[in-house]
Amino acid sequence: MKVRKAVIAAAGMGTRFLPQTKAMPKEMLPIIDKPVIQLVVEGLVEAGVEDIIIVTGPTKRAIEDHFDRSLELEGELRRKGKNKIADGLIKIAEMANFTYIRQKGLPRGNARPILNASHIVGKEPFFFFFADDFFSGRHSAASQMLSVFQKTGKTIVALRKVPKPEISNYGIAEIDQNLKNGLFKITRIVEKPNIDTAPSDLAVGSGYLLTPEVLQILRKEKVGPDGEIRISDAMQELAQKEDVYGLEIKGEYHDTGNPESYLKTLIDVTLKNPHHGPILKSYIRDKLSNDN
Repeated sequence: MKVRKAVIAAAGMGTRFLPQTKAMPKEMLPIIDKPVIQLVVEGLVEAGVEDIIIVTGPTKRAIEDHFDRSLELEGELRRKGKNKIADGLIKIAEMANFTYIRQKGLPRGNARPILNASHIVGKEPFFFFFADDFFSGRHSAASQMLSVFQKTGKTIVALRKVPKPEISNYGIAEIDQNLKNGLFKITRIVEKPNIDTAPSDLAVGSGYLLTPEVLQILRKEKVGPDGEIRISDAMQELAQKEDVYGLEIKGEYHDTGNPESYLKTLIDVTLKNPHHGPILKSYIRDKLSNDN
């Protein structure tokens, strides 16, 4: 089975990064020379996604510009003999078919983008990813999830193990069965549980591969305790009707949702870059040595 469509939630205001995000979307924060959202898109394209629906909000025009052609810039680069860079820019625009939707509707919640894009998704399975976290590794999270979906035909939730002190910061999966090789059957996702009562140490990371049955649940617009429509509540209801699987993703998880985690991600990714890594490592080593 092929999954052709993906929805990316990119409507957040990015208040933790103000004033930087007053005019620039947080999804466009750079990881060396690529914005975060491009890394998310590349992972989806690796899995064969052709149509990407990005659900945005005000001040997000830069995202549209990034995935569009820039003929003037391309022409200037070619006049300067920088054809490889110009070709790279064209490749970004041609990775997939991009559609943009302005998020709207109440009540709010992390499932609202799915409802906004449901008329485009139709009756097909689709990925639902957030634009501020991703996995790096040999294969993208989306590719790994697709591999399992092709065997099960059911909803797949991307999971990762988190240290015990961090459990209360995330949605945590309740496990029904451990099917080995990082695959679990799950019954629900508990949002930010207490450490002592958490059902596991497996947190949702990156996103979901959803079957169209979830749309019927979300269209009821049931709100959670926080007054929002949550994808975690939909997963619990879906798990009562059919199997829902969680897959522990192989690779290193990166979060850019706040300044501290963004800086850690930037350092981690840069250190592993064959060109920039040795330079940064040497600089940090010298800097720490001199400061001491």
